[in-house]
Amino acid sequence: VQLQASGGGLVQAGGSLRLSCAASRRTTSNNAMGWFRQTPGKEREFVAAISWRGDRTYYLDSVKGRFTISRDNAKTTVYLQMNNLKPEDTAVYYCAQHISGSYYSKEAYRYWGQGTLVTVSS
Repeated sequence: VQLQASGGGLVQAGGSLRLSCAASRRTTSNNAMGWFRQTPGKEREFVAAISWRGDRTYYLDSVKGRFTISRDNAKTTVYLQMNNLKPEDTAVYYCAQHISGSYYSKEAYRYWGQGTLVTVSS
């Protein structure tokens, strides 16, 4: 499975971006999917996850109410709508396929996209 993340860019604080993660084939439709982010010198951090049916979502506390994860299994694509962005949201964002274990742990994910850079200016 290959995951292709896109949609990053430069935005002012308070702005919005929508990230997309497209899978190379349909195997992701039966797996939960997640978004993580990473800044230089820091551990990769959980941001959001969505169950394979799309009926359950999980978020990092600091993004609750601002970010929304969704999926389109027909298109094998997962989205991360990010509103009211803050400078501290600046990071490289990665999507990943969940395999087993806690949705909040990066060790529970197998395939990773290449990352897309989000930069939020103040």
